[in-house]
Amino acid sequence: MTLTRRDMVAGSAAAAAFLSGCAVSAPISRKTATPFDGPGLNDIAKTKGLRFGSAISSGALSEPDYLDILRHDCGSLVAENENKIYVVQGAEGPMQWARPDAIVDFADANNMAMRGHVLLWNRDDFLPGWMPNAGFDRDKMAAYLDDYLTAMATRYKGRIDSWDVVNETIDPDTGLPRETLFTKTYGPDVVDWAFRKARQLLPDTQLVYNDYMIWEPGNEKHRSGVLKLLEGFRERDVPIDAFGVQGHLGTGDGDVMDSYPDPQRREWRDFIDEIVGMDYDLIISEFDVNDTRITADIKSRDAQVAAYGGAFLDMMLDYKEVSEVLAWGMADNHTWLQEWWPRVDGIRKRPTLYDENLKPKPLYDAVANSLRNAPVRPVRYPAAS
Repeated sequence: MTLTRRDMVAGSAAAAAFLSGCAVSAPISRKTATPFDGPGLNDIAKTKGLRFGSAISSGALSEPDYLDILRHDCGSLVAENENKIYVVQGAEGPMQWARPDAIVDFADANNMAMRGHVLLWNRDDFLPGWMPNAGFDRDKMAAYLDDYLTAMATRYKGRIDSWDVVNETIDPDTGLPRETLFTKTYGPDVVDWAFRKARQLLPDTQLVYNDYMIWEPGNEKHRSGVLKLLEGFRERDVPIDAFGVQGHLGTGDGDVMDSYPDPQRREWRDFIDEIVGMDYDLIISEFDVNDTRITADIKSRDAQVAAYGGAFLDMMLDYKEVSEVLAWGMADNHTWLQEWWPRVDGIRKRPTLYDENLKPKPLYDAVANSLRNAPVRPVRYPAAS
């Protein structure tokens, strides 16, 4: 049985385990890593009007060598899990701010911009365990969401310049909006409400709809559903500035293959063309390249990961509407993919730009080349470092 991303988390216990896996990483000695030589990825990105950044967990703040990589390569950060509801309010009662605050403080101290992720994750499988049994009706849910979004957005007003307001509201199996605790209590217009509330609270912040889109076969219903969602937003004048293409390539598990499946390049370009035709900007918001199904040989695996990821970035960065690229973790001991879809041979995975000894890999060079080859575009984030 092939497990998908949505099959693997159910309720707060699984969410807590997922969070724990993302935040824990082995200690690294900088002595084994390649010294920095030349400009970092954000330095290259800035020459093209782009910004490059990464997700970070609060656990990484205690790892100085990994933080050196972020300082060298990143102009922006996004909290991997710390702004999600199951962290901020994992138990009923006061919201917990220590972990997200620490990440924003680190970004400020290092002249990095911050993205926010996420105000409304419209999925039941990532709710904290107390919420389904809290007796929400429409009035109670409306009051709760108003308080929650207001607290989250205003706490970081002026410190976070782009927010994923809503995340993953389309069911990829059906292409239809998900039915969740939020839609069943507040109503199906809860997603529209979230964006309108966010605009009211954050008039100068970029507001983003984020989803885990990929260009591989089997995602046709998902892409169609997202297009209908984005079209509906425009028809209803919902205030959204950009679409976040997560860019988790090669997701899933199954039999080991010699190479990645051929992407649906024409269909993917048609999909992106329709989105930019609706006057949305674009962000590559969660980039990595899963190697669960690729041959075990490290040299071959790294080469395939780099070629596949570089080809995706080359196509996406051809669009001047793309303003930012964020890796979902910069090193192989800082990736959610070590816990999700493990390899059947038990070998550690290599889906990021640096290995577990903090040495850059071929994917790093592929990302740098894609940034260098990107056309120049207007600068969307003039305050980015």
